[in-house]
Amino acid sequence: MKTISILHYDAFTEQPDKGNPAGIVLEGEKYTEEEMQKIAKDVGFNETAFVLRSDRADLNIRYFTPGHEVNLCGHATIATIFALKTNGHLSEKVVFSIETKAGVLPIRINQNKQSSPSIIMKQVTPQFKEFKGSRHELADVIGIKESDIDEKHPILYGNTGLWTLLVPIKELHVFSKMAVKNDLFPSILKEIPHASIHPFSLETYDVNATMHGRHFSSPYSGTIEDPVTGTASGVMGAYYVTYVDEKWKNEPIIIEQGQEIGRDGRVTVLVAERKGQLDVEISGTAVFVKEFKLTIE
Repeated sequence: MKTISILHYDAFTEQPDKGNPAGIVLEGEKYTEEEMQKIAKDVGFNETAFVLRSDRADLNIRYFTPGHEVNLCGHATIATIFALKTNGHLSEKVVFSIETKAGVLPIRINQNKQSSPSIIMKQVTPQFKEFKGSRHELADVIGIKESDIDEKHPILYGNTGLWTLLVPIKELHVFSKMAVKNDLFPSILKEIPHASIHPFSLETYDVNATMHGRHFSSPYSGTIEDPVTGTASGVMGAYYVTYVDEKWKNEPIIIEQGQEIGRDGRVTVLVAERKGQLDVEISGTAVFVKEFKLTIE
């Protein structure tokens, strides 16, 4: 029997039980991949992060949903680096590199004496792919009408670390009515069957926010909805400057998410252009909630 200490942090908020919960296991080397998967399933959060040593970077982070391992997770990265920094596990450096299955990525820490540290995380270079499926069937699996989809902007798969389908929605009130059928996602998302679905709108609850979103998980992940999503927010920012208003390059784009499920959070996205490619960073803070123990055989 092994007893595991799990740190529960909420990312993209400074209030416990808001934002997005992440499980963090600091001594990841102690566990096999099979054990990591079992721990993540027992924890039950959208992602649990395991911190390991790295020969290629300052540290290695592996991310597991209750159903499978994923290459990258924005909120769990923010939470993990915040936890390591605030508990004295990192040096006084403010620039780090992390090894992930999406590659080695830079992390910066913006230490503010008046507030909690902000963790700035580079995303993978954005990619977009056309959705060729049925708009009617897509609306049905989200639990909305086809007429709720905004025809002024394209429905696209986007990726800054993980593939998600970006679905523009005309009006904010539609989000509270959404009732998804996750098990049907692969049959609709024929181009990328493992993708999640991420409806968004340009109407927001917060006047300071630029975009609003919800994130519905792939059925393979073992979860239904991700409250406040880092990687999907990153690709939303890239979508915004590419398909909505390019003047927002180099300007902070505030993404709000989680209001419909009582997990209100904010992600800041900065999109720049370097050498003809978009460069995407997300940033946010986190808060400690509690430590708890799990036992596995």
